[in-house]
Amino acid sequence: MAENSSQDRNLPASQRKIDKARRDGQVARSRDLGHLGALGLGIALLALTGGLLMDASGHLLEAGLRFDARQLASPAAMVEHLASQGLQMLWLLAPVFGITLLAALAAGLLAGGWNFTLKPLAPTWEKISPWAGFGRLFSLIQLTTTLKACLLALVLGAVGAAYLGQHWMEHAALLAMPLPAALAASGRLVMGGLLLLLGVLALFALVDVPLQRQLLLRRLRMSVEEMKKEYKEVEGNAEVKAKLKLKMRELSSRRMLAEVARADLVVMNPTHFAVALKYDEATMAAPRVVAKGADLLALRIRDLAREAHVPVLQAPPLARALYAHCELDQEVPPRLFTAVAQVLAWVYQVRDAMAARAAEPPAPVPEVPADLDPLNKPAETPAARGRATEDPPL
Repeated sequence: MAENSSQDRNLPASQRKIDKARRDGQVARSRDLGHLGALGLGIALLALTGGLLMDASGHLLEAGLRFDARQLASPAAMVEHLASQGLQMLWLLAPVFGITLLAALAAGLLAGGWNFTLKPLAPTWEKISPWAGFGRLFSLIQLTTTLKACLLALVLGAVGAAYLGQHWMEHAALLAMPLPAALAASGRLVMGGLLLLLGVLALFALVDVPLQRQLLLRRLRMSVEEMKKEYKEVEGNAEVKAKLKLKMRELSSRRMLAEVARADLVVMNPTHFAVALKYDEATMAAPRVVAKGADLLALRIRDLAREAHVPVLQAPPLARALYAHCELDQEVPPRLFTAVAQVLAWVYQVRDAMAARAAEPPAPVPEVPADLDPLNKPAETPAARGRATEDPPL
């Protein structure tokens, strides 16, 4: 399909896809870094323990060249003696091999980190398909890896040949030296060549580590369709999210309207705003807004309040201030305490009048600070407009 073609995958991989690829075992690994770690630690071990290894090897060689009459008369005894010598040599070199192996593993972890998964072992059609294998064989990534390996082999061979050519007289002089001196000199020559090759591997590793990272990111590039699909999976379908938000607003509105019947008072601006207040001395430190709405919702709050016999007060400045500066289930701001206290006092008077079958007291006109009423905005003077257009001070 077109969406799976490499030409369409021109977008960088998202972090979600990189994490998924890591869980699938796709991690940037550098073979050159592993070779560098193994060879570097091996050379260090040889430099530190070379003398001990040479002495132990000399003793093993001396013991291996000793034969008694029984061993010469019995081939089985000679084989047993050879096996014993080989086992001792193996135990002698086992720590070096083990530490070198651990160094190679540590170098691999240094490039891509620890990642244990069995998914790469699972059989898939892409692994056994000849067409898929043929495509990977001639892919850009495989071509880059092959060219890099050929270049590394060529450079190592050239450096090794140049080193041998430069020191060939010293190698030839080893033939005229006594065995102990020849072994020591050859060890120094070999160590020098290994250090030179180690430097070449270090240079290749410095290039290969970021190169493998870039090749992995190139392989994980995404198309526009894949990015859209992932966005839908992460963020969810836009239509579904809109429906969920609408449903949540409906549920919240229902819960809010249910609180109107338990309110003490509804303050209105006759048709635009409505705010329901409730105050309980035992549980509340200040009056609280239990419902509010504008336009049609305000009319709905008013009708519910009248059905529940909750007093409705027409106080436009207070209604606008409460609607603008209070949220649901939030206490009234301290600067509105006086105005709210006036209307609550009127509510208590209304209740007492209803209980005594007396005339309803007149509605109060609550005092609202001018700066809390959204309609009371100070007019902008020409001087203020001139100051606003001036450059701000540095």
